[in-house]
Amino acid sequence: MSGRREPGTETPGGFVRVNPPELSPPTGFSHAVRAAPGTVVFLAGQTALDGAGRIVGDGVVEQFERALVNLLTAAAAAGAGPGDLAKLTVFAVDVADYRRNAAAIGRVWKRLVGGDYPAMAVIGATRLWDEAALVEIEGFAVVR
Repeated sequence: MSGRREPGTETPGGFVRVNPPELSPPTGFSHAVRAAPGTVVFLAGQTALDGAGRIVGDGVVEQFERALVNLLTAAAAAGAGPGDLAKLTVFAVDVADYRRNAAAIGRVWKRLVGGDYPAMAVIGATRLWDEAALVEIEGFAVVR
C-alpha cells in the first residue's frame, strides 16, 4: 500500500499518502502524508532499551526492532496505533550498515506495522544518547 497513489487517495486510517509521479518512487517511506483532523501525539526518540534501561540487540536490525517496539508501546499508551504514525525520523550511527540491512529492517517494519509507511527520513548521527545504541526512532502520530 506504500506504492504510488493518486493525490487525494485516502487510506483506511484516514491518511492521504501522497507520492507524486514527478518524484522517484518511494521505497519504505511516503513522500508526504496528509492527516485528517485529530489529536497529534509526539513520540520521543526510542532506542533499543529494555525495561531495565540497557541497550539490547547485537546489530542494527535487532536494535531497530526493539526501538520500534518501544516506539509502538509509547504510542499505544497515548492511544495511537501503528496505522496512526504520520512522521518518523530514524537516526543511525552507521547509515551504510542501515542500508545494507534495509531488506531485513523492512521485514521487521511490515511484521510490526504493516505495509503503509509514514513520511520518513534516516539521518546519520555521530553517536546517540546511549553510546551502545545504533538507531533511535522518533516521530508523531495523529489519532482520530
